[in-house]
Amino acid sequence: MTLNQLLYFQTIAKHQHFRLAASELNISQPSLSRSISNLEDELGIVLFERKGRSINLTKYGRIFLEHVNQILSDVKAAEEQMRKLSGDAGHVDIAYVFPLASHYIPHMVRQFLQRDNNKNVRFNFHQSYTGEMIEGLKNERYDVIFGSYVENEPGIQFIPILNQEMVVITPIGHPLAQKDAIDIHDLECYPIIGYDKTSGLGRFTNRTYASYSLHPNIICESPDENAIASLVAENFGIALVANVSTLEHFPLVTLRIKDISWQHTVYLAYLKDHYQIPAVKNFISFIKKEGSHL
Repeated sequence: MTLNQLLYFQTIAKHQHFRLAASELNISQPSLSRSISNLEDELGIVLFERKGRSINLTKYGRIFLEHVNQILSDVKAAEEQMRKLSGDAGHVDIAYVFPLASHYIPHMVRQFLQRDNNKNVRFNFHQSYTGEMIEGLKNERYDVIFGSYVENEPGIQFIPILNQEMVVITPIGHPLAQKDAIDIHDLECYPIIGYDKTSGLGRFTNRTYASYSLHPNIICESPDENAIASLVAENFGIALVANVSTLEHFPLVTLRIKDISWQHTVYLAYLKDHYQIPAVKNFISFIKKEGSHL
């Protein structure tokens, strides 16, 4: 059974006449008759009753027509959807880490959509952690992700787009809060609220501690800056975090570390040598060009 046979059957059912159907389909009447006979033989059932020059659907032909109408409707919808995806109305699935959710991602997507050739593109937004996003990228759940660099992923292209300054946050009234900047070893003197060790920033901060031979007292781990800042504000400890806008919403003191400039890099990532529809290609190109200027 072929799509052509289904289209032939539908057209004959519409006209109830082989000659008229053959004319519309621009094929010969004998060819059309042979195609329908082959279809009936394949199905093992009679679809049309012939009465002279006119024909009528059998009971079973009417049942079959319902299915054929749905199949051809679905095919048409699929064709239209593929045309949209191949044109200027594609769909992009993006995922990103928490610090980018409040401003960076909404702003960059809005800037992208304000360009005339991108205005029909649609986005799905997902907020997650780097490890999960990497798996989602490899499983094609996401087209583009924004997070930390991950080693030993040769199939993924990482493009640096943002540098986040790392700072120490303390509760108001904390002994360190009176200083303009703190010494690196001050981090060993107080309880620390850390990032989840499986997250990109968790791995980054733990490598940072190790590089300075620090052994901080990490009393608990939290998934993002919002959760960490909440605990610090309630005097559970201090924290080394990315200096993101969400910190402004908490009663905290933000301190820099003397003589050290720590920065965490956020990357745009996507699959290498992988087919991308125009909307995804255009979004990646836009972020490469504009994404680091925010």
